[in-house]
Amino acid sequence: MLSEVQFYDILRQGLWAAILMSAPILGVALAVGLLVGLFQALTSIQEMTLTFVPKVAAMLAVFWVSMSTMTLTLTAFWTDGIIPLVAGG
Repeated sequence: MLSEVQFYDILRQGLWAAILMSAPILGVALAVGLLVGLFQALTSIQEMTLTFVPKVAAMLAVFWVSMSTMTLTLTAFWTDGIIPLVAGG
């Protein structure tokens, strides 16, 4: 049976893994959004696709670059945390 301490520890590890995997994409989305917003404020161009397309393109590029790191983080979480609990350790 899973104790309360083990439950909260695995929950903490899962949340930390989620933060590590999502931080690069969210950081790039924030940076590109700020740059595009600054560009729109300086030029008075208020086009909705101008904010959407560069942000999505940058997020896809960062996802493609950091996909191996995300995979390693997720597999480490499962092999070190979840699988031993399922196996009874």
